[in-house]
Amino acid sequence: MSNRRVLAFDFGASSGRAMLGEFDGQTIRMQEIHRFANEPVTVGKTIYWDILRLYHETRQGIAKAVRAGGFDAIGIDTWGVDFALLDKRGNMLGNPVHYRDLRTEGIDGQVFELIPKETLYGATGIQHMRINTVFQLAYLAKHQPEIMENAETLLQIPDLLAYFLTGKKRSEITNASTTGLFNPEAKNWCFDVCEMLGIKKSLFARTIYPGEIYGTLSRELCQELSCGEVPVIAVPTHDTASAVVSAPAVNRDFVYISCGTWSLLGIESDKPIICKESMEANFTNEIGFNDKIRFLKNIMGLWLIQESRRQWQREGFDVDFNTLENEALEAEPFLCYIDPDAPDFETPGNLPERIKDYCGRTGQYVPKTRGEIMRCIYQSLALKYRYTVENLEKLTGKHFNTINIIGGGIKDALLCRMTANASGRDVHAGPVEATVMGNIAVQFIALGEIKDLSGARKIIRNSTDIKVFKPVQQEEWQRAYEDYIKIL
Repeated sequence: MSNRRVLAFDFGASSGRAMLGEFDGQTIRMQEIHRFANEPVTVGKTIYWDILRLYHETRQGIAKAVRAGGFDAIGIDTWGVDFALLDKRGNMLGNPVHYRDLRTEGIDGQVFELIPKETLYGATGIQHMRINTVFQLAYLAKHQPEIMENAETLLQIPDLLAYFLTGKKRSEITNASTTGLFNPEAKNWCFDVCEMLGIKKSLFARTIYPGEIYGTLSRELCQELSCGEVPVIAVPTHDTASAVVSAPAVNRDFVYISCGTWSLLGIESDKPIICKESMEANFTNEIGFNDKIRFLKNIMGLWLIQESRRQWQREGFDVDFNTLENEALEAEPFLCYIDPDAPDFETPGNLPERIKDYCGRTGQYVPKTRGEIMRCIYQSLALKYRYTVENLEKLTGKHFNTINIIGGGIKDALLCRMTANASGRDVHAGPVEATVMGNIAVQFIALGEIKDLSGARKIIRNSTDIKVFKPVQQEEWQRAYEDYIKIL
């Protein structure tokens, strides 16, 4: 086994990091060498990603990795749906707009006047969310046609960063599948949908699969950063697709929750599941590694806790997540619930006040303290997970005894315990660094160091501790679920 190392960049909605990964033949070891904030910038009424700052931090990560001994490849994963438009010279026409920006409010209805919702879902299999790329582009086509006229190429965020590094324009397929403009069965852009919406098909770059190579670092960057011309490998660039590579499942059929700012709950499927029932349940079909389909539901996840904490900090209370978890534990259980996916909670702002308003509007007890609000969030997430798993079982005809929770959310043991209790299923929690682990593992597969996906999952199980949570208090949680269903 050669002593090769890879560099993984993982960009989340609030922070990013660069991690060096090394494989000794049995386990993967990781070292964080650079961490940085990812803070959106609001100008006027528009929320932008600070993409040039993120590129600067990418270069910083490369420079630090060189000083730490070098590496043999780079992989980049980020969130989905967002993009930049480039002109014919390859320059950005503007900073990428944040998916939480309000410009797409009401655009979905206008799109469905041109192409029925059933037709769009039948072509793409993508869950209806106003943040989807299709609605962002429809907004530009209607309200900023001059930008669309000057646009030559669309690149999603990981493809854009890879372009900055290599000069190559490609669309990695796992991220492309989040747009609402991609057919997961044909694995190609839905050009007929684009035509109906007035979106020129020439915008879309040639697709690239996980494990293929965008290109090598440009000579200018190599000279500037004292780095070799290493390949930039297309890992599963959608962070959930990389995370699912790390799911420590032993059985072929398993449920995962990639738990972070969003909770992505789903299964791996050999084929898309696109039918009336899956559309009505608002499930999505996104592409994963090794030609798998990630049949899943996007659930508003730890954003509810993160944004509530930010509000309390704005009010002068310097509370950390451990304090909030303890306050939730001390609060009386089962007083009130929310639907995490209600439109009330989509955008930044005073979430605690919105939670109170939601509870009052739905005829429930209105939480008064931070602990009661936190308890409401935790219970509601756990119960929404159960509701979604049961829908998944109806759609697939399968029963799942275990839920695999992966990602940073497993640091929150309370949520893992409540998920086991609410669902009546064992919860296997880990790895916490699922996205980076998957990113690194696919790079090693591409380099020939790991054989395949099955081998990668076995290695990842050997490389991390998996905690098991058993369900308890089943009668209390069953009563709570019956109350929760009435709220939904």
